[in-house]
Amino acid sequence: MGLSTTHLIIFLVIIVLIFGTKKLKNIGSDLGGAVKGFKDGMRDGSTPEKPQEAPVQAQVSTEKTEAKTTIDVDAKVKS
Repeated sequence: MGLSTTHLIIFLVIIVLIFGTKKLKNIGSDLGGAVKGFKDGMRDGSTPEKPQEAPVQAQVSTEKTEAKTTIDVDAKVKS
């Protein structure tokens, strides 16, 4: 014993009478946005992340110039 087309039509008419077309439209768009957000979240979670490269450290040479003093600096990358 399944649902026939007449049962489905009667069911849809009752739903429209209870909720109204404006509320059904809002529910449909909210449900569509939720499904889209879920799919985007699943797609973002399934892509493997790229491995991070080791930070590069730069060093300034310690050679002395004529009238200036040299500063030895280690540059570090913030992560």
